[in-house]
Amino acid sequence: MVVGDALLDRDLVGTVDRLAPDAPVPVLAATGSHDRPGGAALAAALAVDRGVDVTLIAPVPDDAGGTRLRELLDQAGVALCALPTEGPMPEKIRIRAGGHMLMRVDQSGVGSVALDRLPRPAAAALRSANAVLVSDYGRGTTALAGLRRVLAEVAARRPVVWDPHPRGCPPVPGVRLATPNEAELAHRVPPEDGATGRLAGVARRAGQLCEAWQIQAVAVTLGADGALVSHGSAPPLVVPAPPCVAQDTCGAGDRFAAAVTTALARGAVLSEAITQAVAAASAFVAAGAAAAWQPGAAAAPLEPPAAIGLAAAQAVADATRLRGGTVVATGGCFDLLHVGHLSTLRAARKLGDSLIVCLNSDASVRALKGPTRPVVPQSERARLVAALDCVDAVVTFDETTPDQVLDQLRPDIWVKGGDYFLDGPDGRPALPEAEFVKRWGGQTVVVPYLSGRSTTKLIAAAQPIEGGSS
Repeated sequence: MVVGDALLDRDLVGTVDRLAPDAPVPVLAATGSHDRPGGAALAAALAVDRGVDVTLIAPVPDDAGGTRLRELLDQAGVALCALPTEGPMPEKIRIRAGGHMLMRVDQSGVGSVALDRLPRPAAAALRSANAVLVSDYGRGTTALAGLRRVLAEVAARRPVVWDPHPRGCPPVPGVRLATPNEAELAHRVPPEDGATGRLAGVARRAGQLCEAWQIQAVAVTLGADGALVSHGSAPPLVVPAPPCVAQDTCGAGDRFAAAVTTALARGAVLSEAITQAVAAASAFVAAGAAAAWQPGAAAAPLEPPAAIGLAAAQAVADATRLRGGTVVATGGCFDLLHVGHLSTLRAARKLGDSLIVCLNSDASVRALKGPTRPVVPQSERARLVAALDCVDAVVTFDETTPDQVLDQLRPDIWVKGGDYFLDGPDGRPALPEAEFVKRWGGQTVVVPYLSGRSTTKLIAAAQPIEGGSS
């Protein structure tokens, strides 16, 4: 369930190439208009993106704006339980050019009618919800006495997340989590003069807010720096945000609140839910935020997309060649990542302008190493290798050799560690890809390898001594 103040958001987009003759202001040549749910309605639509059934309880009138919002909610898969209201549908109009907002125009409707008792369908829906997100946009919905009584009742049994607003009401007691941003926290608990340390100050004030509101936890969103969670006097949890390039952050708070609520609804512990929400908000902003979102669009991933998969590897290779660079590739199982792997990968990366790692899949590792391997599944191995600063992309293959992947990528240089030799002297294994790489003029090289480091030895060292304890 999502409860709160619904808005109709409209982007008026166009181009600007001159100033008005009668005033020093830009003249927008409008090329289109795009509508989307706003406020609590956007939070509800974003919760649907997380793969859950969502009902929105909000004041929505029967005028043209309300009708348009109903259409958008229906397209997004959100069920609406409309509360009676007076006045027109509130609208936020953003005037945009070249991807930047020039101005915002708010057309505010009259607040909802005071309700001593919540309508029976709305109360029943709230009581049956697995989790509730209260999306307060300061327009009076969260002040309704009947709504607050039911929310307090639900908070005693189910996760309730409260996304507050400076002009809104405090959460009802017992709420699982409130999600103010740093400015909203400052509005409720002003920073102290002479306080040292941003995180320490935020943690202290979040703890004070947690106790004042009589709720279980406060998660303060810190923009590009992630989020800080306080349970009161306990040490705070800090969840950093992954790096992303953002021009527009509109809707990031709604994405965060929707993601953390859906995670709690699925039984996640709070730290896990916050981590997922920070990653989801970062990916949402990186994808263009609310301006780029469309009803029914696939959700941004819970983690920012890593350079994993053939498409990502091909994009890295193409971009490298476009700027005249050298594409380097290497391969291996990378089961139980160790310093020998790191040495090989860093040496390989120095040979060119990008490094693509061809990773043996679980089936490929079993074929090469036996039924007890790999120790670490391929999805985790890929993420670990992709996270290294010397690696630009990872692609997984199922065969015993990566010939098909190499034929697609056609790297300029193919690299193996020094435990391999090109022609197999002294009984050491020959490198089977060497001749294959020559077909497109690629070169195969060997880089130094740290002897004595291997996954097999790590596994053996980890085995319990016979007769001893594990």
